[in-house]
Amino acid sequence: MAMARASSGPAYPERFYAAAAYAGFDGSHNSTSTATVGPCNVPKPSSWKAVEQSKWKSWQGLGNMASTEAMRLFVKILEEDDPSWYYRASNSISEISESVVDTQVNHYSKDEPIIKNGNSFPETKTISTENGTLVETQDKDVVSEDVGTVAVYDQWIAPSITGQPPKARYEHGAAIVQDKMYVYGGNHNGRYLNDLHVLDLRSWAWSKVNFKVENESQEGQSPAKLTPCAGHSLIPWENKLLSVAGHTKDPSETIQIKVFHLQSCTWSTLKTYGKAPVSRGGQSVTLVGTSLVIFGGQDAKRSLLNDLHILDLETMTWDEIDAVGVPPSPRSDHAAAVHAERYLLIFGGGSHATCFNDLHVLDMQTMEWTRPTQQGEIPTPRAGHAGVTVGENWFIVGGGDNKSGVSETAVLNMSTLVWSVVTSVQGRVPLASEGLSLVLSSYNGEDVLVSFGGYNGHYSNEVNVLKPSHKSTLQSKITETPVPDTVSAVHNVTNPTRDVDSELEVGQEGKIREIVMDNIDRESWKSRGEGTSLIATLKAEREELDSSLSKEKLQTLHLKQELADAETRNTDLYKELQSVRGQLAAEQSRCFKLEVDVAELRQKLQTMETLQKELELLQRQKAASEQALDANHRQGSGGVWGWLAGTPGGQKVDDA
Repeated sequence: MAMARASSGPAYPERFYAAAAYAGFDGSHNSTSTATVGPCNVPKPSSWKAVEQSKWKSWQGLGNMASTEAMRLFVKILEEDDPSWYYRASNSISEISESVVDTQVNHYSKDEPIIKNGNSFPETKTISTENGTLVETQDKDVVSEDVGTVAVYDQWIAPSITGQPPKARYEHGAAIVQDKMYVYGGNHNGRYLNDLHVLDLRSWAWSKVNFKVENESQEGQSPAKLTPCAGHSLIPWENKLLSVAGHTKDPSETIQIKVFHLQSCTWSTLKTYGKAPVSRGGQSVTLVGTSLVIFGGQDAKRSLLNDLHILDLETMTWDEIDAVGVPPSPRSDHAAAVHAERYLLIFGGGSHATCFNDLHVLDMQTMEWTRPTQQGEIPTPRAGHAGVTVGENWFIVGGGDNKSGVSETAVLNMSTLVWSVVTSVQGRVPLASEGLSLVLSSYNGEDVLVSFGGYNGHYSNEVNVLKPSHKSTLQSKITETPVPDTVSAVHNVTNPTRDVDSELEVGQEGKIREIVMDNIDRESWKSRGEGTSLIATLKAEREELDSSLSKEKLQTLHLKQELADAETRNTDLYKELQSVRGQLAAEQSRCFKLEVDVAELRQKLQTMETLQKELELLQRQKAASEQALDANHRQGSGGVWGWLAGTPGGQKVDDA
């Protein structure tokens, strides 16, 4: 069985078939049969091997390159030249891929009998019947059994489920809210979905959710629609579900976050602030406290990303993080987890032609990337896998490496960074698929891992459940693990199945040493008396943890009260500040009016000075005129009196 990388659209095998229909298939190979498929009139391959070995007219110039790599390059070039080619050939995809899947199922028919949901398993020792369908199982494989009655741990089982299951899909979103698993969107046969289904983990019954979409358009316009998407992340938050990012047929420029309100069964769009990241799919979204940490993915132009963004869910504000250190290479379809509410772990993923199995750690206090050394049974490179944490253990399921699906279920102890394999499945089962979902829930007081969907040559809608055992979380030896300064070997006390005392010693060279002292030997677990002592010890530890938790809750309440008081004081100060600002504004207005009055008075004063000068000039002119008139008056008065006295002027002269 061939397995290929998941991308923004359907998995690559489908695109290979579509490329054949689009570009024309060379039917000269003896292993193909000539049959018209869709509108392209191309021969249909008779098996997957025939598809890999056949020659294509459009890539004769690719030399001696391996057929799968050449086809991958051909598809990449084709998408760059004509991005919409796949949707025009979508009718051919369904017919060709279904034909190849049928051929594969027939090829494995000798060892893989048919079981429910259309999936097949290898020949096993235990045979049972359910609803008239033959079910064959094998140790370390998928067992069809009721979850409540199974006594075997670390083994996948297929529970009996009622109700109408969702359409088979992959790259969907899944989340747990109050013993219910919600499944939203995904990809089926190259078409994006927008339906919402819920699986009740008490009754194991499927039901479809009939939801409404808030109409943000104006009155008179068409009603709002929920955009189908795949490669998104579904995050439970308070009494809501957040659908973050994802590929759509008509992508937006930035990431969109849809909110499903569980009480009203209504979808709406979350309004955020700040610079939102570019739209993408195949990213990882991790809830850390009250923030969403988003890393990597693939944008609408199929460019791989390795940027880091954080959305504060209290302020709804985006923040782009420029971390120090060497970040993971650009990738999508990886897995992420948080440890001790401080360390973000990134594992695996893939590029357009390569899958990874590297592990990167981001210290979210110092915002520094490191690449620690992994130990134990390190998983093979993969992409499209799913992960979930149980205490300090990180379970990884599924994925593919361009050649086949990954069959083992691996677990990483996030404190010691040691890998181990929990179980493996055999045959073409959905657990060895890309794009499946994995969530953590509880059943009858025990933790259970629940997987759904996936793609491994055909789409799945099957549910599988695994109960992790105590041994998955026990450390029975003393380990000394060199780890960078940014990774703390923390003794996680959230799992009460461990009876260990951990002492952390931090060396000057940046190595963190965890000394795990196991007080009970592996063989002593068989002793009933020591088991009773272990239970008593665990109860004592649990009581101590409950006491510590109560103290922490009281301290948290005290801090919340102090925070509320600080917010009240801040509100009062803000009101006082606003009042002072109002008074200052009034004073500023009054000062402005006074300045205007002063300017007017200065202008009037200048005018008065000018008038004063003119008045003085007129007074001087008047005085001069009066003096001249007075002189003339005196001269005229002497001549008249002499004439009246009878003394002519001439006579006065003679007398003289």
